[in-house]
Amino acid sequence: MTTRGRWAVIMPVAVVMVAVACGVAGAADRSRVDQATQQVEHGAKRIGDGHVGSGFKQLFTGIGRTVVEGAKFSGETIKEFFKK
Repeated sequence: MTTRGRWAVIMPVAVVMVAVACGVAGAADRSRVDQATQQVEHGAKRIGDGHVGSGFKQLFTGIGRTVVEGAKFSGETIKEFFKK
C-alpha cells in the first residue's frame, strides 16, 4: 500500500474514532467538532487536488482541533454523568 493509500485509510478511521468518543453531543459542542472535522475533510480534498503542502497543514491542524474539541466534550459529558 502506498503512503497516500495509507493516509486515505488512516484519516477516516481517526475521524470515526473521535466521533465515537464524543458520543451524543450538544448543539454548541457538536458544531465545534463538526467544524474541525470539516477542516480535516477540506485538507484531504486539497491534497487530492494537488495542493500537498497546504493540504497537509490544514489536515493536521483539523485533526488536532478534532482531538481537542472531542476531549473537551468528553470531559463535559463525564462531569455531567457524575453530577446525576
